[in-house]
Amino acid sequence: MTPPEPTTTSPPPPEPRPTADVRLAAEAWESLFRAQVTLMRRFQADDIWHDLTMREYDVLFTLSRAPQGELRLRDLNEGMLIAQSSLSRMVERLEARGLVARSVPADDARGTLVRLTPEGARRQRETGLAHVRTIAEYVAPGLAADELEQLRDLLDRLRLAQAEIPDRPSS
Repeated sequence: MTPPEPTTTSPPPPEPRPTADVRLAAEAWESLFRAQVTLMRRFQADDIWHDLTMREYDVLFTLSRAPQGELRLRDLNEGMLIAQSSLSRMVERLEARGLVARSVPADDARGTLVRLTPEGARRQRETGLAHVRTIAEYVAPGLAADELEQLRDLLDRLRLAQAEIPDRPSS
């Protein structure tokens, strides 16, 4: 008599992640939105911007994080809540002030590259240091360090998940 063949059992499939109900998702969004509005109002009232608007600073900040300090205009527009035509006009104003420079990419004569100038990089660093201090002043007292890490991770996960969710068809 031969011994029975060993049986292998595969682990059970992972449990599907529960989907938050509609009310909880709406409440979480409302809390996130209201917190953002409250903080943005405080940031706008800060005396750190000098002759920059927060949106102009956002352009300088985004470019400071880009490879070689430059992005195509359409890529710059990706992370901003502003129409591309408005962004184009803002970039023209920043260029006139010597903070950014525009050029045509070698591979696309219809595109526009936007890069920080040395003065734009200096202004971004100067304003950024002051802004980081005000962020810490307004955000850190409300949450412990581990909670800030958790919030950052959750918000990153929420942002990245959007790429996996299909767009709703236009009506």
